[in-house]
Amino acid sequence: MTRWGILATGNIAARFAEDLRLTPDAELVAVGSRTAEAAESFAATHGAQRAYGSWAELAADPDLDVVYVATPHSAHYEATMTCLEAGRAALVEKPFTLDLASSAELVETARARGVFLMEAMWMRCNPLILRLLELIGEGAIGTVTGVQADFGLGGSFPPESRIRARALGGGALLDLGVYPVSLAHLLLGVPDHLHAWARISPEGVDENTGILLGYDSGAVATLSCGIVGASPVVAAITGTTGRIELPSPFFRPGSATLRRDDAEPETITTELVGNGYQHEAAEVQRCLAEGLVESPLVPHAATLEVMALLDAVRERIGVSYR
Repeated sequence: MTRWGILATGNIAARFAEDLRLTPDAELVAVGSRTAEAAESFAATHGAQRAYGSWAELAADPDLDVVYVATPHSAHYEATMTCLEAGRAALVEKPFTLDLASSAELVETARARGVFLMEAMWMRCNPLILRLLELIGEGAIGTVTGVQADFGLGGSFPPESRIRARALGGGALLDLGVYPVSLAHLLLGVPDHLHAWARISPEGVDENTGILLGYDSGAVATLSCGIVGASPVVAAITGTTGRIELPSPFFRPGSATLRRDDAEPETITTELVGNGYQHEAAEVQRCLAEGLVESPLVPHAATLEVMALLDAVRERIGVSYR
């Protein structure tokens, strides 16, 4: 049995707690928050045995095998470092931190202490995504030549909302753009060329962002993210002999369409259960059982390379969180 702690008590923390019930050999033992009241309320709702009114108390709990860090991403560094310094394994919500430098420091700390650390990029643990990677590796669509993906949210985000707060890492890029960028990285790796443009809000964050990644192989990735309108949130992977289409939301698909040249389209499906977080939880548990300090599905190198790409995009569009 893997004994879990959850650090933070917001929406994502609640959904993760729900999915731990669907994860074999997982047990929610404790929750930690900045206030005892919030932790106690969360524990009562989700069946955690203990509630702590500080992150340090949670990280120090000797009964925990791993802590899921579910704070807003501006607090990921502090919260995760608290866990690592206590010798506690950590699964950290995406994006890992606000920038490459702080992400690298967490990875270096985890490696130096021999503590497991993984970014909660659930897309890389999704069974259907993994099946598509197998098909691509088998040559189902030939050589990948293009990736298209978007993630835009509609609705009204007032100036005081977190998603518009520069100091909190607001804007479209870190909240939403991390998914299209991660998909392109998963399929094509680190690009040789990068171009980006964004409309910047009065608060200094990106509202609508376009990213073009180029590869010396000739492949391209055209990506977008925004907080000014609901986009399709779909993706397409183009190869020399076919195409794979991912419906919304492409990062947690229930199906995909494989279109091979001169063949009828094939639909590949998977059963969607819960919120989708159980797959990353199961991967953490597998790694811990095998004594690994990083996941082969979500390796440290991939997390750092994606963070470097996000930093490069921010440099080009003129966004800083400092």
